[in-house]
Amino acid sequence: MALQRSVVAGPKRRVYEILEANAGGDRVAHLVSVGIIGLIVINVAAVVLETVPQLRGSYERLFVAIELVTVALFAVEYILRVWVADLHGPLIKYGPIGARLRYMAHPGAIIDFLAIAPTLVGFIFDVFDVNVLVIFRLLRFLKLTRYSPGMRSLANAVVSERRALVASAVVMAGLIVTAASLMHWIEGQIQPNVFGSIPASMYWAVTTLTTVGYGDVVPVTAPGKVLAGIVMLFGFCMFALPVGIIATAFAREIHQRDFVVTWGMVARVPLFAELNAGEIAEVTRLLSAQSVEPGTVITYAGDPAHCMYFIASGTVEVDLQDAKVRLSDGDFFGEIAVLRKATRSADIVALSHCRLLLLDAEDLHHLMNRKPGIAAHIRQVARSRIEREALTPRGDITQDELHEREAEDAPP
Repeated sequence: MALQRSVVAGPKRRVYEILEANAGGDRVAHLVSVGIIGLIVINVAAVVLETVPQLRGSYERLFVAIELVTVALFAVEYILRVWVADLHGPLIKYGPIGARLRYMAHPGAIIDFLAIAPTLVGFIFDVFDVNVLVIFRLLRFLKLTRYSPGMRSLANAVVSERRALVASAVVMAGLIVTAASLMHWIEGQIQPNVFGSIPASMYWAVTTLTTVGYGDVVPVTAPGKVLAGIVMLFGFCMFALPVGIIATAFAREIHQRDFVVTWGMVARVPLFAELNAGEIAEVTRLLSAQSVEPGTVITYAGDPAHCMYFIASGTVEVDLQDAKVRLSDGDFFGEIAVLRKATRSADIVALSHCRLLLLDAEDLHHLMNRKPGIAAHIRQVARSRIEREALTPRGDITQDELHEREAEDAPP
């Protein structure tokens, strides 16, 4: 099914799916992402090692080859991303040229351009001094943010709390000026070389508020030492403030991201597909998490089925009588187990480390007792699905849970 859609849509749509769609079950997209991450790591490591004179002299050709190959591949990636920019949902309305121009102004696209710009500048202006270009070449490390949900969440957390962080910075700046002014007043006459002016005293204020305290500039009078102790205590309090703001916002971002992913998985299940957002949220609150290691048998054929599973991450293999089907991120199985008592249809084994979400049948029935609207919808869907001929009389897996994955795994 996925293969047919790609052929119909053409190569441009396929390039977009590989580079931008972030589909969890797309093996080619996964391999491309892993390859780009590997290129970034290799290139950054080469840039760092190239600054060692002995290594640069011995392996100069290798470093040049790594630079040329990785920059060429980064350039191809950048060109392809700009080419498919007009397929992004929010940019379609601007037309091909407008969409590409707006995409090129996006922070992610700017980082991609900066990843190749230093080498292009070197070729154009014949500048290959490592010390001049190294800082710009190391900007390629920022490309990893595209492939790290955690780094994106941290960036979103900083952006969402930018006003609070700016307020913290203003308060910190005020403390620095106040502490420097007081120390200048107390010790300016005694140590004119280090506290003779407020700007000179600000160096001491910064090192003291940050609790670094190099010891090269210290007060010698009793009032100066008392002020230094108070400033140190304020430093601990003030640095705890922005750290707490960022930590709270980061935890909120992670929670929201996990909730959105979980909500999307639940909404895909035919049993819950027509529930409204609030009702789906009620179902997601019933989910419990389970982690399994590779090789773990998750279910055995013939065992009683009392819950259904959502695959948050990882890959499992369903061992049916006539075939083996692999399910991965975003897929689900055992839907019929939450409808009525059933037995497991197949052995299901974890092929990789998996994070699973479980929906227990009893928990769902308690929810249905509390929410008549949810109960009526689920019973209506259950009745029609149980009566379908495709449903195995005593099994817990329906063809709806497998047919799309079977189509994707089928040879062309």
